[in-house]
Amino acid sequence: MDPIDGRLELPSEEHKASFIQAVREFQSEPYPSNSGGMGRYQDVSAEELDANFGSFLEGLRDFSSGRNLKPGMVPQSTFWLIDNREFIGGASIRHFLNENLTRVGGHIGYEIRPARRGRGYGKLILRLALAKARDLGIDRALVTCDSTNAASRKIIEANGGAFENELPQADGKPPKLRFWIELA
Repeated sequence: MDPIDGRLELPSEEHKASFIQAVREFQSEPYPSNSGGMGRYQDVSAEELDANFGSFLEGLRDFSSGRNLKPGMVPQSTFWLIDNREFIGGASIRHFLNENLTRVGGHIGYEIRPARRGRGYGKLILRLALAKARDLGIDRALVTCDSTNAASRKIIEANGGAFENELPQADGKPPKLRFWIELA
C-alpha cells in the first residue's frame, strides 16, 4: 500500500473532476450506509453538479460565512482532503453547536471516498480537521458516529476521542455515539 499523505484545502475548481468522480462513487453505494454522511449526494445529479460547479462552490463559501443558511443550520467550513491532486474526502467543521448538533451531529463531520477507504485517510482527515477547528476557536470538539460504524469509532478514538454516551435515534436509525476531543 502506498503511504498516505494529504492536506486540507478549500474546495476549488482545481479538483472538480476528482470530486465529481467521488460523488459518483458515493452514489453507487447502497444508502443508508456507513459513508460518513455522504447520503446528501444521493439526490445530486453529477451532470448538474458538473454544469453548475461554481454555484456549488459559492454555496459552500456562503455556509462558511453564515450566509443563506437554512433554518436550523449553523455556519460550517468545508475542507477537502487532497492527496496527489486527487479529492480523497471532505471535512465539515461547524463553528458552534445548536441543539441538534449537540445531540447527534457534533462539530466535525468527515467522509472518505469509497475507493480510498481503509488506507488511513480517515485518521488523517480528522486530525487535520481538529487543527482547523482549533483555528476557529473551538477548544473542545464533539465528534459523533453511528453505533454501527466501527471504522469511524476507531478513527475518533485514535484522535483522542473520549466516549461520553450513546443516544437513541428516531426512525430506526442506529444510536449515535458521542465523543469529546480536547483541543486547547
